[in-house]
Amino acid sequence: MFTRDKTRPVKIGKLTIGGGNLVRVQSMTQTRTHDVRATVKQILELEEAGCEIVRVTVPDMESAKAIKSIKAQIHIPLVADIHFQYLLAIEAAKQGVDKVRINPGNIGGIDRVREVVKVCKEKNIPIRIGVNMGSLEKDLYAKYGKYGVPRVMIESATRHIKILEDLKFHNIVVSLKGDNSVFAKEAYMLFAKRFNYPLHVGITEAGTRWAGTIKSAVGIGSILSEGIGDTIRVSLADDPNEQVRVGWEILKALGLRQKGVNIIACPTCGRTEINLIDLAKKVEVILSRVDAPIKVAVMGCVVNGPGEASFADIGLCGGKNQGAIFKQGKLVKTLQESELLPVFIQEIKKVLIEKGYEGEIKKIQYDD
Repeated sequence: MFTRDKTRPVKIGKLTIGGGNLVRVQSMTQTRTHDVRATVKQILELEEAGCEIVRVTVPDMESAKAIKSIKAQIHIPLVADIHFQYLLAIEAAKQGVDKVRINPGNIGGIDRVREVVKVCKEKNIPIRIGVNMGSLEKDLYAKYGKYGVPRVMIESATRHIKILEDLKFHNIVVSLKGDNSVFAKEAYMLFAKRFNYPLHVGITEAGTRWAGTIKSAVGIGSILSEGIGDTIRVSLADDPNEQVRVGWEILKALGLRQKGVNIIACPTCGRTEINLIDLAKKVEVILSRVDAPIKVAVMGCVVNGPGEASFADIGLCGGKNQGAIFKQGKLVKTLQESELLPVFIQEIKKVLIEKGYEGEIKKIQYDD
């Protein structure tokens, strides 16, 4: 099986994916791409949230010609999402896009594909073949049936890959997205046994923020846990910044990468004697912009609190209307509940200084 450390490296702008490189977090704008100001504004917001590769839709020539201006104002690789119209892919490439998402079998005859490949070769632009469960070839469905969706997806991807390989083009990334996590995982697993092209992973049309986050975490997480996947995109019907935040949380939960503070908090029970849930939410908001690899524990009682806090850089543990602050499992001080939050934030600042992240202190959103 071609796991992420064995896939072919592919360069997207200044980033390289595949070949054991970091799993990158991707998102997509919701603006009209030809509206350069709005598109750039959203991309810059996505960059701040941690987006590392961004995709824009290119449905018309005006949008394709806007690529150059957009690229000049952003700092992350730009991907053009194109369907059916090969001239748009050529124009986007000429405008300096970093990757093209297009299915070679859907843009007309081989002559059209050859023209797209020619310009992508000249400019070293990779092509992402985007197979989607919702738009698969009817003849393949007839061959495998609706319960054979993973194999339909693989056969579809194979068709598109062959078109490019026959043209001696191997600068390829592939995605095999579906709204069914089980089907998607099976498709990615089958693909990784057959090909070594890097994979973009996602559960498409995952849903609204709450349900979509769960579905994406299960689907994307299960695929990544198999060692498969080089970039990810969380497809939520929500603010794209939220898509990025969820993506990072998935990577953090699997131990693949960490961005921001890792906060653990207990779910509370009848033993809890402080307002732990409210306190944990406040800590999360206060530290939401801090980007430092520290672990912070917010625990409700003495049963698991001190033990969990011992695995954290800093933690607090509640008691009856009071709480204790721990550093690396060692008691620092005991305080009344009303004093806990401000003192805890001060102690977190000390931890940041000790670990060499003093510059992150200014990102703490708390007014002493």
